Amino acid sequence: MNGASCFGDEQRKRNEKTSMQIVIAEDCEDLSRLGAKEVSRIIAERPGATLLVATGNTPMGVYQDLAHRRETGMLDTASLRVFQLDEYIALEQDDRRSLYGWTRRSFVDPLCIPLDQVTRLDATASDIHGACSAYDAKIEAAGGIDLAILGLGPNGHLGFNEPPSQPDAPTRIVDLTEESVASNAQYWGSRDLVPRQAMTAGMNVVLASRHTLLLVSGSHKRNILEQTVYGEVTSQIPSSYLQRASNVTVIADRQAWGNGELAGADVS
Repeated sequence: MNGASCFGDEQRKRNEKTSMQIVIAEDCEDLSRLGAKEVSRIIAERPGATLLVATGNTPMGVYQDLAHRRETGMLDTASLRVFQLDEYIALEQDDRRSLYGWTRRSFVDPLCIPLDQVTRLDATASDIHGACSAYDAKIEAAGGIDLAILGLGPNGHLGFNEPPSQPDAPTRIVDLTEESVASNAQYWGSRDLVPRQAMTAGMNVVLASRHTLLLVSGSHKRNILEQTVYGEVTSQIPSSYLQRASNVTVIADRQAWGNGELAGADVS
């Protein structure tokens, strides 16, 4: 990333096989601390930054740390502009499964970001395609995304850009893969409660972000993380396109990275 990094040399892990900055966290708590520190650095450099914000389990500790920083006066979030990353189709905002609701509860409200600075994916619109175009137009009007905070799907999806997704795939409606349905079932208690369609910010939006922070936790993500960082760049692993993006930092905990098991890794 541009500017002085918040990471010490002992935590900064680069490898000649990837252009990404790889940071190994000892555990989930350490991942959250490091992630919040890097997000805070970018916000300090650009107080009115535009953020593309993921839900899911892994970013939650980062968001809690950011909220604590705001509460203690360490971080000013009042001017941030937030764009929702993805949303299930046809769910009302008050539905407990709404990803917009989750974004508000975990990020927007704790950071006291005014709602008129938040752009949602309107999955209840009568014209979904028009809603996608309107979302993209707002990103363009905002000058693009400064920071995308992402998790890593079990099949390499970013947002709900399911495989296969080309790097120029636009904001759109997608059908969820069975892997994504199974993964999302943990949030709602049953596969039957997971909607089968969603809206997602396009790959073109994600990959154009000026900074990208990919957060990865758990041994079940080790294989897809290896493919993301070192594997063939392919539409079958959408996250592999991050190899060609600018200013990408991956923060992975030891369970996700292992102790040097990933191909070519130097995590000593």
